[in-house]
Amino acid sequence: MEKLIYGINNLFEIYFWIILVRCLLSFVPSIDWYKQPFAFIKDVTDVYLNLFRKIVPPINGLDFSPIIAIIVLQVIQYLVIYGLLLVK
Repeated sequence: MEKLIYGINNLFEIYFWIILVRCLLSFVPSIDWYKQPFAFIKDVTDVYLNLFRKIVPPINGLDFSPIIAIIVLQVIQYLVIYGLLLVK
């Protein structure tokens, strides 16, 4: 059970870092989002981020949805890991 909890926690952490990299790369205007590895990062993160872009529209050209998305991801991670620890 500990390996399952560890593995799920790692998946959440990896996804967190991929979202963070996506946010940082968005400040680089010369990136071609249609070439690899950037297309992979965009495809993997946009599925999740688009949920929050519908709720929080860009304000003055700044997209605050990744901040909300990361907070929600951390809450979900906590609830899942805590729930698994209770089952254990």
